[in-house]
Amino acid sequence: MEFDVPDSFACVVVTPQEQVLDEQVKYASVPAHDGLLGVAPQRAAMVIKLGDGPLRLELPGGEARLFFIGGGFAQMRDNRLTLLTDTATPIDQIDAEAAQQDFDAAQEGQAVGDAQVERKQRALDSARVRLRLSRERST
Repeated sequence: MEFDVPDSFACVVVTPQEQVLDEQVKYASVPAHDGLLGVAPQRAAMVIKLGDGPLRLELPGGEARLFFIGGGFAQMRDNRLTLLTDTATPIDQIDAEAAQQDFDAAQEGQAVGDAQVERKQRALDSARVRLRLSRERST
């Protein structure tokens, strides 16, 4: 018996402001809260918490797309990956100067208590990733 296994899956990225993406992809590298997670067609169902980091999508034609993702959740179900995130910025739209300013401001800010320390760390991590992605784009 032969099975027809799809070589791609639907990927939808949604922010509170807009639907950023709705395309077929062959592979996705997703920034989970605890590291990068690879997603291929026919992956088992899952729900994960997203972190701040790069979302890399490989499209069927060989093209790759890269986004900065800022937290949220992702669900893989019925060969469809849905990311609900606060921020989804294509790499070519990342403002390196703004990311540097955000990083500097977060470094200078005082943090007292667990909640403030956590917010400061997330701001630093977010700015650091955006800076790295903007530099990768330039090279």
